[in-house]
Amino acid sequence: MAPTQGKQSSQDLLEAQVDLWHHSLGFVKSMALKCAMELQIPNTIQHHGGAMTLSELATKTGIHPSKLPPLRGLMRVLTVSGIFVVHDSASGDNKEAVYGLTPSTCLLVSDEVKSNLFPILSLFLDSTAITPFFGMHSWFLDEHSTSLFKKAHDLNVWEMADQNNACNEQINNVMVSDSNFFINILLRECGDVFLGINSLIDVAGGHGGAARAIAMSFPQMKCTVLDLPHVVAGAPSDAHVSFISGNMFKYIPPADALFLKCIFHDWCDEDCVKLLKNCKEAIPPRDAGGKVIIVDMVVGSGPDDIVTRETQVFYDLFIMGAEGIEREEFEWKKIFMEAGFSDYKIL
Repeated sequence: MAPTQGKQSSQDLLEAQVDLWHHSLGFVKSMALKCAMELQIPNTIQHHGGAMTLSELATKTGIHPSKLPPLRGLMRVLTVSGIFVVHDSASGDNKEAVYGLTPSTCLLVSDEVKSNLFPILSLFLDSTAITPFFGMHSWFLDEHSTSLFKKAHDLNVWEMADQNNACNEQINNVMVSDSNFFINILLRECGDVFLGINSLIDVAGGHGGAARAIAMSFPQMKCTVLDLPHVVAGAPSDAHVSFISGNMFKYIPPADALFLKCIFHDWCDEDCVKLLKNCKEAIPPRDAGGKVIIVDMVVGSGPDDIVTRETQVFYDLFIMGAEGIEREEFEWKKIFMEAGFSDYKIL
């Protein structure tokens, strides 16, 4: 039986209340982070030597002095949450709080190669992505509805990207910045997987951020990006990477290896099996060096801490809104075997 208030201590009841408030108000932290990003607070602190008082921050970001109290409240949310750090000024009699960056907020500082996480967090926090979740309850009760995203916008994500230049540019910027950030870690930690490959196709590789990094690390490798025509049309000219227009569900050109980063979570099992069969036809046999290299989440893998676990399931529900899915290992194995592969290896 579920516990009743009469059988719970006052302390238990108060702790349960705080727990529910904490979960219900979690959106405030997300919106505070969104606000700090839009105010360019990480950049401003970085360009000021890494530390700023509240009044300095207000002046540099163009915030009126009358908004200092709510700005203090905003920064208090973000420091209590560990997104920024705060300490007392070491000089002067009137000690004023000084705010600085953490390793997390350093990843939001703009740089020339766009390897920061600002674009993808902006996508997560964009009203276009958030609005569909206000109708989640009615979506669950409607057996005939499509995705949450399409129910809210009358288009799925890819239809919107095809018809809306701003949306298409945002998605491509996310892919480039995320690839620039992640690929260096991949090459450093798992670079051996690319040894011996003479040709590689980055399937649905956008504007070639990942393929470019791989090609520069392995100059002997011919790297090509396969993507839809409207994506390739906006791709920059590149001496290291070539681009091919095409549909991965119809045909993938032959290569020693295929690279698919964050692709499968966008598609149902049936589509993934179809894509994997195309991959299998495009590469040489395993004993001849053929490889399909997949970079994607395996739910339940990785560090066993609450932040990692929650982030995995949060993201799974987030992309569910756009008909996506993150998979546990047994679900990955199922689509691999149905596509005709006999084995796989998780790194």
